[in-house]
Amino acid sequence: MPEIPKKNEDKKRLVKEGDFEHEVYLDKLQIADFLESLAKQMREGDTVTIKTDDWELPFTFREPIELEIDYEGYGEKELEIEIEMKEKRDGQAPTVS
Repeated sequence: MPEIPKKNEDKKRLVKEGDFEHEVYLDKLQIADFLESLAKQMREGDTVTIKTDDWELPFTFREPIELEIDYEGYGEKELEIEIEMKEKRDGQAPTVS
């Protein structure tokens, strides 16, 4: 499972509801390892789990998955890559008539 360096907290938190955000700066090899681990989980099924020693976030996703590429090419150039997954729905979508 992808692991991100931890921030200190008293006990491990299981994130299943509410808002949660975690930002960390990693070197290119740590990012590559994280992305490879995430890709492996995505190939194996429809659930990914991201965790540290302090928290764990399991997420069951559905397709399609949104991939957004944002390039700012002026001044200090910046490339942002965002992957957005929606929660997998249980059962069939309702029929509209």
